[in-house]
Amino acid sequence: MVILGIESTAHTASVGIVGEQAEVLALASDFYQPPSGGIHPREAANHHVEVLPSLVGKALEAAKVRPNEVDAVAFAQGPGLGPCLRAGATVARMLSLAWHRPLVPVNHCVAHVEIARVLSGLDDPLLLYASGGNTQVIAYARGRYRVLGETLDIGIGNFLDKLWIGLGGTFPGGPAIEAEARQGTELLTLPFSVHGMDVAFSGMLTAALALHAKGAKRPDLAYSVEVTAYSMLTEITERALAHRGREAVVLGGGVACNGRLREMVRAMAESRGGSMFAPPKSLCVDNGAMIAWTGLLAFRAGGTTSVEASAVQPRQRTDLVPTPWRAD
Repeated sequence: MVILGIESTAHTASVGIVGEQAEVLALASDFYQPPSGGIHPREAANHHVEVLPSLVGKALEAAKVRPNEVDAVAFAQGPGLGPCLRAGATVARMLSLAWHRPLVPVNHCVAHVEIARVLSGLDDPLLLYASGGNTQVIAYARGRYRVLGETLDIGIGNFLDKLWIGLGGTFPGGPAIEAEARQGTELLTLPFSVHGMDVAFSGMLTAALALHAKGAKRPDLAYSVEVTAYSMLTEITERALAHRGREAVVLGGGVACNGRLREMVRAMAESRGGSMFAPPKSLCVDNGAMIAWTGLLAFRAGGTTSVEASAVQPRQRTDLVPTPWRAD
């Protein structure tokens, strides 16, 4: 079985092709880079419309797969930026109709879970999902993935982007802050906003920009933000592990590429006698391969849709999506 998947939830346009055993046959991606500020949804969507057809061609060529050898076309239905989602869904519908292949909708967050789960070899791990628009601790129970904790305001990635732009940088902020933080030496006091199993970042953003205005050095701010924010994520992840009786945690999302976050979560998990797994960075960030793999799982379970019923869902919740391919 061969599935083609299209990812277009935010600034990434990506096409992946996977096989029966989760082997990634091809992955072709292109990223929208705004000239200034953060992501502009309409401009990002226009970028996706321009590059997705060529990405489909590149993926097919790299995988040495012909259209008639593709069993189904999967696409990210949500959550995400509406214009960007519609760009990817439109291309998926066109391929489905042109190739006479089934159309499979995929939840973007669930796709992060499933690609990490299959690559780790772990049957039922906890997931810390840290990306631009999403920050969630996720576990499976009774037919669906359940959100045990999440951000109450903005996603960790959006927080880092807003902070870096406020410090005079450009999008994306996460990698730049990570590089800057390596030069930091002073741990500044910032709000540690953990509310039970949930977190909040807007207060830390305001406080960090205020410290910058008062003369705090940018490397020290970056270092302090990483230590504080990732300690918050590590704390709620540990609490979720204890609550669920789990030993293993996997990471997903673009922010999960951060080396400090990986090491903090690894140290926490190993101190509990458990383990941490993070996919390769190319499969940790938004990518078409994770959409294709989750589409394959859904396709096996009969999770296809008609073109007429394939509307995108920008606010689609992780915990409202059935996962019939998993048995309790």
